[in-house]
Amino acid sequence: MAEQLSETNVVTRDLSVLVITLLKGVLYHDDNELLWNSLLRLQSRVRDYVSLLGLELVLDEAEGHGFLRSRPEVADDGAAKVPRLVARRSLTFPVSLLLALLRKKLAEFDASGGETRLILSRDEIVELIRVFLPENSNEAKLVDSVDAHIAKIVDLGFLRPLKGSGGTVGKQAALYEVRRILKSFVDAQWLADFDLRLAAYQAVLEGKSGGAGDE
Repeated sequence: MAEQLSETNVVTRDLSVLVITLLKGVLYHDDNELLWNSLLRLQSRVRDYVSLLGLELVLDEAEGHGFLRSRPEVADDGAAKVPRLVARRSLTFPVSLLLALLRKKLAEFDASGGETRLILSRDEIVELIRVFLPENSNEAKLVDSVDAHIAKIVDLGFLRPLKGSGGTVGKQAALYEVRRILKSFVDAQWLADFDLRLAAYQAVLEGKSGGAGDE
């Protein structure tokens, strides 16, 4: 009996730690293997627990990450709605464009069948977006602002500055790892429509070339 109570207490403790960690952000296998293994073991309990908060667990064992997101809203049946715990974030146009380009780069990288980690320099990230600038745009201004866009993507968790690379956001020599969780937010169907989306992006960029800025 005592052993059963002890085991129950351990599970309850581990469950609490997992939920708190996931509420704070993404859990990566590479960052905390012990906690990751607990998540795999207790994932059904985690799903049941967070469902009471209007959340769902997104778990990608192959890519090694898990996170929480709000459950899709259903038709109003008169019941009180659960307040959103995971806020929606609005993104500026340049950040959205850069995320799309990084996702495309990640798909090409995976298709090459080489390394598992995509590492890009700050200059390489600038080159990704320069291709889509209209000829009469203020290229220098947009390129100068790329560090702010990179910082935002780092904050969102899709890029990680690498230690020992001058990896302070804003340094030209910095190297960044494209986090594979980006695949969970920009899915295969979205990527299939990528060319159409880029055409829309190009039209917006050309429309902003008259001096309206890039925000």
